[in-house]
Formats: sequence, C-alpha cells, structure tokens
Amino acid sequence: MRLYTYFRSSTSYRVRIALNLKGLSYEPIFVNLKDGEQKQEGFLKINSASALPVLETSDGRFTQSLAIIDYLESKHPEPSFFLLDVIENTKMKELAYAISTDIHAINNLRVLNYLSDELQVQPEEKTLWYCHWIDAAFEPLEHKLSELKGFKKLPFGKPTLFEIVLIPQVYNALRYDVEKSKYPRIMDIYNCCLDIEAFKNASPEIQPDA
Repeated sequence: MRLYTYFRSSTSYRVRIALNLKGLSYEPIFVNLKDGEQKQEGFLKINSASALPVLETSDGRFTQSLAIIDYLESKHPEPSFFLLDVIENTKMKELAYAISTDIHAINNLRVLNYLSDELQVQPEEKTLWYCHWIDAAFEPLEHKLSELKGFKKLPFGKPTLFEIVLIPQVYNALRYDVEKSKYPRIMDIYNCCLDIEAFKNASPEIQPDA
C-alpha cells in the first residue's frame, strides 16, 4: 500500500494511526501542502479534489480519511476500531463525528488559506478563528466524557475511531496554544495514546517529511 501524506495533515495523521493500529505496512508518498504540491498536475491526476490523504491499494485509490478507515476495518477487521455493543458503539461514533465535522471541517488548510488569501484575515484573527472552533467542540466533548460511566483514560477500553480522530485535533490545539487545563479528560486520553506505539509512530514530528 502507498499513502499520500503530509506530516501535519490531520486527516493523514488519522490514517497513519489506523494503519499502525492494524499493523499494516505502507509506503509513504509525501505531498507538501504548504508548498501547494496538492494542486500540481501530477497530484491532481491522483486526486482531483487536491486533498490528502490518498490510500493506494490493489483494490484502487481511496480518498477521505473516514472512508479509508472504514475500508481498512472491512479488509482487516482485527483489531477493530469499533465496539460490539450497539449503544457504546453509537456513543463512541457520536464523539468521533463531533470532532471530524465540528472542528476539522471548518479548520482545515483550505479554509484557513481562504481566510487569509481571499478574505485578507490577519494571522492573529485566523488564530482566534481556529481556537474558537476547537473550544466550541472541546467544551461539550469534555462534558460528554465526564458523563461516561467508569471513565478510563481510554474511555471505551481500547483505541477506537474516537481516539483516531481526537489525537490529531489535540495535537493541533496544542500547536495553537489552546488552554489545555480546561480539558483534563481529553488531555488524559491524549497522553495515554502517546504511550501507544501505533499513535507515537504516527506523530507528525517524527515523519520523514517533518
């Protein structure tokens, strides 16, 4: 398998974690988002949406991180990212989707570039935008985590889709100096995951293109 990736791409980070958790090896193909390589003709032939990640397999090329994760789950069901109990699995997905839709969708690179390039938003204002939407999602998430019975550092007892999408967003929040003391449960999960090899080896700062 080949993964088109960029070290700070949150969605690429998700897929790196997922591949590592499944114990799957892959060849990384680095696409520098900062330099605009995703908009060059060569990459547009790979993904016309000019976005990462792209997973290239014997079954074809796949885009969109959540779809890729679902593909990996279907092809390699163990260890699973999901839960057998329907209620617990739904609670887990509720938390995961809140991150992927309420934070990433409005804080991804193309949105940030539009704010600065087209709307002439100043860097400090763009930072305020970024931190506002992280806080807007993290505050209710922290509350929901507090409601889980028998809360553990990994709230569902193992790494799930929730942790896969959470960890890259916490990494981003720390880069933007979001006040982490407001989110003790989220930070407990983050620190716990960083002790797991699959997460540690997916970390942006240790990627070859960092």
